[in-house]
Amino acid sequence: MPKYIETWEKIFGSKKVKRIFVAATSRNVGKTTISLGLIAALGKRFGKVSFIKPVGQRYLIEDGYKVDEDSILMDRIFNFGLPIQDMSPVAVEKRYTEKFLDGEIKQDASAVIRQSFNAVSAGREVVVIEGTGHAGVGSVFDLSNAVVAKLLDSKVIIVSTGGIGNPIDEVMLNKSLFDRMGVKIAGVVANKVLPHKYEKVSKYIRAGLNRLGVPVLGTIPYAEVLDIPTMRDIKEELGMQVICGEDLLGRQMSRVLVGAMEVREAIHDLEDDCVVITPGNRTDLIGLIIKVQSGRFKSPKRVAGLILSGGMSPKKRAYTALKRAGIPTLVSRLDTYDVASRVHDLTVKIKYRDNNKVKLAIDMVEKHVDIEKVISNLG
Repeated sequence: MPKYIETWEKIFGSKKVKRIFVAATSRNVGKTTISLGLIAALGKRFGKVSFIKPVGQRYLIEDGYKVDEDSILMDRIFNFGLPIQDMSPVAVEKRYTEKFLDGEIKQDASAVIRQSFNAVSAGREVVVIEGTGHAGVGSVFDLSNAVVAKLLDSKVIIVSTGGIGNPIDEVMLNKSLFDRMGVKIAGVVANKVLPHKYEKVSKYIRAGLNRLGVPVLGTIPYAEVLDIPTMRDIKEELGMQVICGEDLLGRQMSRVLVGAMEVREAIHDLEDDCVVITPGNRTDLIGLIIKVQSGRFKSPKRVAGLILSGGMSPKKRAYTALKRAGIPTLVSRLDTYDVASRVHDLTVKIKYRDNNKVKLAIDMVEKHVDIEKVISNLG
């Protein structure tokens, strides 16, 4: 092998490896959903695909390493057989920015990312690289998405929200930063397009971006189920204690009912798969939920779960009844208003155990994204 090629591969990885950097126009647009679907789709066509999230902000401790939760998700689903620390080389922990600006971060993060990329790309045909937020996220510590995409010599897929004017503006704003770094855009995927506007948005976002020289790779309709939290999501994200029904935490909620009303009013507001939030001392309302769940009313309903606020656990009799009725019950030290606000603002991430969500994400990308065009645009 010529010396210059050997040096190139040592620094950047093999040029034979196709690289897709998945960025977004803002947070919670669906980068992980798109990355998940791309890995599955490309795996059918190439076989040897891998994944890396160079800079992660939501990490867990895995095998003693700080690993971004998206890297754990991909590894659990696809079983790449790679060192988990190489799939998530840089974890932005609490106060990372302040430490960087104070000169306390001595690690050469760029070198670490290159080394990890070489590890995950060895013997692979395609590497899906997931970014963190929009093009400029990470600029404060010299690791913006644009910088990392340039570092890894990757083309970029920008994921935008569904719409016409605003998403196009946001795509072009992000593209300008990638352009400045000399990073090529492979195309755009418009995600979460409202079903009743799908045809219109699909037509005009393609027209709008095509005239600006940006290819559209697909438009994906909004699937509400991907944004609906389970009781387990609520428990884990908000740090609540499980009182009973731990094996039922996979239930998804349809709406939140704040139990501040009288029992006779609550009867009419209860719906299937709702989550009821009420102080732990509202024995009357807790009793109503148990009766409804147990089918003692003409129109029985199944609640997704119960959250008791104020740090108050139910009395033994109520606890026994909740357990017998199959009602997953959580306890929070926060008051009812704060619990309801946090549940409402909860960011829902796909977990490896969410089999239905994983399958849906894979199916949606395969159906609505032009995978052959993705491959062609990577060159």
